[in-house]
Amino acid sequence: MNHLATAITESAKLSMGYAQRLLTDVSADQFHRLAPGANGPVASNHPAFVYGHLSLYAARMVADVGGDAAAIEPTQAFLDAFNHGVACVDDPEGSIYPPMEVITERFFTSYETAITMVATIDDAIYAAPNPNEAMRERFSSMASMHAFYLGGHMMIHMGQISAWRRMMGLPPA
Repeated sequence: MNHLATAITESAKLSMGYAQRLLTDVSADQFHRLAPGANGPVASNHPAFVYGHLSLYAARMVADVGGDAAAIEPTQAFLDAFNHGVACVDDPEGSIYPPMEVITERFFTSYETAITMVATIDDAIYAAPNPNEAMRERFSSMASMHAFYLGGHMMIHMGQISAWRRMMGLPPA
């Protein structure tokens, strides 16, 4: 039985659809840029940073449930650029972050892999205590942690892209 997995993946698919729509009309030149503000660039995350940052989490989920995450493991360059605690910076020359197509391909491929894996997980496995000791206080079970990674965490960051779009003069997605 995998009721928990179904609940998690249904939310994840909604998040992924929104992530795709938010890329509508975003050019490769804009992708790495902070939004302009009245007093200079707005210190908020741009799409390159958000999609790159989120791409780090799919491999964790696959590994958590015993899957082979080798094909979607983040590179050291991605970890250095997008890990938790790393600052997002304006990249007008496109020389700091990988190109848009590299980041978005990694994001969508890794999450499709994770969602496919999560969909197969039995409720008994998802009821197990969260294996991530640092996160266990916030998310007691593996199911609650994965629900956050595929729902809340993703949508927090997609909200940043939604706000960025407006600041860039793009319509809502």
